[in-house]
Amino acid sequence: MKQQIQKSLGCLWFFKGIVFLTAITCLSVFAKKPNIIIFLADDLGYNDIGFNGCDDIPTPHIDSIAARGVKFTDGYANHPICSPSRAGLLTGMYQHRFGFENNSGPEEYSAPNFGIPREVPTLAERLKEVGYATCWVGKWHVGFKEGLRPHERGFEYTYGFHSGARTFYPNGPRQNHQMFRHGLPYNDESEYLTDAFARESVEFIEQNRKSEKPFFLFFSFNAVHLPLEATQRYESRFPDIKDKKRKTYAGMLSALDDAIGRVMTKVRDLGQEGSSLVFFYSDNGGPTTQTTSRNDPLSGYKGQMLEGGIRVPFAMQWLGKIPAGETYRKPVMGFDVHVTSLVAAGAQLPTKNPLDGKDLIPFLNGHQTGRPHQNLFWRAGTQHAARVGDWKLVKMRGQPEMLFNLANDIGEKRDLSKRNPEKLKETRTIYTAWSEQMETPRWIRQDRTNAEIGGKLKTAAKPQTRSGANLTPTERFARLFRADQNRDGRLTRKEYKGQYFDTLDRNGNGIITRKEAEAMAKP
Repeated sequence: MKQQIQKSLGCLWFFKGIVFLTAITCLSVFAKKPNIIIFLADDLGYNDIGFNGCDDIPTPHIDSIAARGVKFTDGYANHPICSPSRAGLLTGMYQHRFGFENNSGPEEYSAPNFGIPREVPTLAERLKEVGYATCWVGKWHVGFKEGLRPHERGFEYTYGFHSGARTFYPNGPRQNHQMFRHGLPYNDESEYLTDAFARESVEFIEQNRKSEKPFFLFFSFNAVHLPLEATQRYESRFPDIKDKKRKTYAGMLSALDDAIGRVMTKVRDLGQEGSSLVFFYSDNGGPTTQTTSRNDPLSGYKGQMLEGGIRVPFAMQWLGKIPAGETYRKPVMGFDVHVTSLVAAGAQLPTKNPLDGKDLIPFLNGHQTGRPHQNLFWRAGTQHAARVGDWKLVKMRGQPEMLFNLANDIGEKRDLSKRNPEKLKETRTIYTAWSEQMETPRWIRQDRTNAEIGGKLKTAAKPQTRSGANLTPTERFARLFRADQNRDGRLTRKEYKGQYFDTLDRNGNGIITRKEAEAMAKP
């Protein structure tokens, strides 16, 4: 009997030992994985941040990320407008690969299929698989319907709104879209929204402290997007700014900077800064005339393919893993944040459908030379751009293609297309080869002018006219291809001389294919 008891006790202690060692091993594995924090600003101008030269709005907390890490002079967003750019970040690839080329328009009018498709994993879903606690706060704007919302796309702790814009006041008069907490409607917010998002982020970090799991925080700001709204507390910091619009904008940006400061202070207080990979950038350039954002010395603004629409403030910090206080001058893009995070977390990169982003760590610590990307591409309807080395091809609405050399013309003041026809042809060929690999858009931007509440596209209310202006998209497509004289399923400028040629010719190669035309006809 005594021997049986001793044997049982021995087995019990052996079992406890195994459990203890397993727990230690798990904690050790988690300890090797960094926390990942992404601060994504909304509509922030290239020169709105201290580390890029802003002199009237201090941004000490954002500047600290660059000072303790690396700032990127040539950091790009995936798209010149909000929603597609965010889709590129969350999926690690050109969002055009799954037809995410256009904004939604107001949520109530948006296409039913708007959003990141379920078959395309998000960064949160990938990180959750390797043991991360995940949190999203702020603006979503990459899916409204069931199955496409943040709490259904890998985020465990969620707080924010799903639309593209919202009032910053608890019950403001404009764009008062529904707030959600953990997927359920929430109506009890009492703080200025940027402050509330900071509060929730800090709460998540504090809660996760007990779990010993590494965390992923996606702080997806709606600041400094319209509407221009700031509290007196923030505006009063800028008595020397006389322009009312600029003063409000300054207050909004100061609140954003404070929010980042609150999160980073919490991380430091918990002794976790050394084990945290931190990113900061903007989803697109600033819409200068609407908000007073500054993109100088760049030309252009949000919605355009000039540098001011796509080149953004960009910084990254990982103490001890990348240099501190350095400047990196080679082009990087938003989807690189995704892949860098996955590699740092020890996640397996997909091989079946490779991601377009690159791991930036080897390039920053000197283990890998060259550029992360030799070529980068953008496409938005009739507009497109390609950066090929330091050359940049730009196609604006209603204008011929332009060619710039960014090495000595960052402001894109000198169009070199006529002086360099061979380089123009080369960059166009490279762009076209990329564009032909991408999907046609799965939806168009919808609002009350072209859609009903619920997302159904409006049909022509008037009888068909000779011009075809009142035809349905399908009818217009059929009439269009009557001009296909040789019946090869392609329209050249010689065959079709209509005013919408450039709109339908999505890749700008001078030919309208059936695939391009059908994409415009889809509801």
